[in-house]
Formats: sequence, C-alpha cells, structure tokens
Amino acid sequence: MSHAADHRPVSEPAEGIELGPLAELARRSLNGDHPGEIGTMLPPLIDHHVHLMIVGVHALADTAIAGVVDLGAPLELLTEQRSHDGLPHVEFAGTFLTAPGGYPVGRPWAAPGCAREIPVAPRDGRGSLPDPAETAVSEQQAFGASVVKVALNAAAGPVFDRATLDAVVAAAHERGMPVVAHVEGEGMTRLAIEAGVDALAHTPFTERVDDDLVARAVAAEQRWISTLFVTSYGEPAPEREMALDNLRRFHGAGGRVLYGTDLGNGDQPLGVNPAELALLAEAGLGASDVLAAICDPWPLVERDDAVATFVTGPSPTTIDGLADWLASACIVPAEDLEAL
Repeated sequence: MSHAADHRPVSEPAEGIELGPLAELARRSLNGDHPGEIGTMLPPLIDHHVHLMIVGVHALADTAIAGVVDLGAPLELLTEQRSHDGLPHVEFAGTFLTAPGGYPVGRPWAAPGCAREIPVAPRDGRGSLPDPAETAVSEQQAFGASVVKVALNAAAGPVFDRATLDAVVAAAHERGMPVVAHVEGEGMTRLAIEAGVDALAHTPFTERVDDDLVARAVAAEQRWISTLFVTSYGEPAPEREMALDNLRRFHGAGGRVLYGTDLGNGDQPLGVNPAELALLAEAGLGASDVLAAICDPWPLVERDDAVATFVTGPSPTTIDGLADWLASACIVPAEDLEAL
C-alpha cells in the first residue's frame, strides 16, 4: 500500500522509537469491526522467503502476512495457486534451478518436481536452438513465476559453472525476472555477486563476506533476504553469528534488507516471526529499517493498495518491543482506515 509522503508519521513519546515514514496514526472506520479503534497503519507485510509446498498453500490465510515470495516449489503448485484469489498474494520462483545432482535434489523435504537440473550445454556459437538454461527459465515464466531461483550450495553437491549461471541470469533478465540465489559454501556469495544475481535467499551464514565484496553487492543494488532465525533456531551458533555479522555490515554499507523466514524450514510460527524481527534488530536495523524490510513489495514495484496492516493500541517505546508489537498486527481493507 502506497502512502503519500506528506502523511504524518505515528506520534512517538519522547522516550519512544522512530517508526519512520511507513507508519501512520490511524482510526478504524465507524462502519466496520472495532469501530473507531486507534492504532498504527502500515503497508502490507511481506515474507520474502516461504515454501508453500511444505506448509500448504492456505497456511498463511488467517495471519497478518499479506504477501509471500515462494522460493521453490513444483510447477504444479503455481497452477493450483492460480485458482486461489485470497490472501496472502503469492509471487513464485517456480522450481529450484540447479546443476545435475545439485541441491536440493535428494533432500527428504524436497517435493517431487521442485528442482530442475540444468546440464552444461555445448556452446558452438551457432545459437540455432535455445540452450538448457534459456529453456528452463522460459518454463518457469510460462507457469507464472515472476522470480528465478538458482541453487549455489557447494556444501551439498555440484553447482553451476560460471558460464551456465551467466546464461540463467541473462535469460531471466531478458524476461524482466530477477534472480535469487541460495548461497552456501565457500565462494558461493562471490559467485552470485559476480554473476549479477539480484537477491540472496539467505543472509550468507557459512562464510564471512569481506567488506569489499559487501560493497560490490551494495553497489549492484543486490537485496539480501534475512532468514536469520533458521541459522540456529534461536540457539547460539557460529552460523548465526556469521550471518549477523554479514548482515550488520551489509546494512551498514547501505544494502537493502528484506524480511524472510524460510517458512517450512523447521519449527516456526505461521505469520510474523517475532524472533526473526528481533534478530534483524540485533543486526543493527532500527525500527524504521525493520518496517522497510517487512513492507518492501519486492519483487513487485508497487504495493497492494487494497489492504493495509493495522496494529491496535500504542506503538512500541523500545526496539525490544517492536517484534511482539508487530506480531500482533492484522490485515484490514485500506478503505476501513482513516489516517489521523
């Protein structure tokens, strides 16, 4: 949901936190449920990394999440979703595109058909037929995908050589589709950045991304989807500390962070995950940064203006209170809210 730049932000007590321009003081319509209730209006909340093939296409229907980005599912799921016109709105990546025998092929959680293996194509320079990368990307788009996902997991099997990855990225960009990469293992973040991948499905958690490479990612306007909670499910772990350090420096250098949970991976709440929000704050994001991460419409450009997020009651006074406050949100028709 778009808000005009001259709308007043939510008033904060002197000791409170600044929620930024996306938050507005609002009152619910006298004609709807909870007439006249005062609270905070926000744009729709988006989880930028979910797997509906694991949790089910309707799992988030009664939550505060208005939109999701499904980052890996059989193409049949895209066909099924077309008949579902309720919330959340779903943007799909389609299948994982991976090297022969690469991740997530053979993983017990990977539903049949959720991975498409792309062989290295002979490059004779004649260009008479589409190469396998172009064919695979075209297939995702034909089924309704708006994002292309590649698996670059050197810790779990083969990965694309640079030429094949370049071919996938080029084919996607020719069709106006951003590319998001699962990066895991030594050198995989560099490979994704140098190949022009648009977003990382996870904050890198298996290698330290040096400052020069962070700067290159920021300069390329790459986005990093957070998924901090699933590095250790709330427990102290080297992977969590690695991810926090990488994201802290990426954000500090001006990088765009997207809220994402990898829902379907382990035990997580349906809807907003307060633990993920708390870890974003631990990585150095302020309240307005956290809201920007969870309200970013990516991969879409425009926000859905038909619905809004509403959080009743006073806004949080500390960054520590932000996660639970936001987890209490609900979705309402935008027309039922009046900005104050």
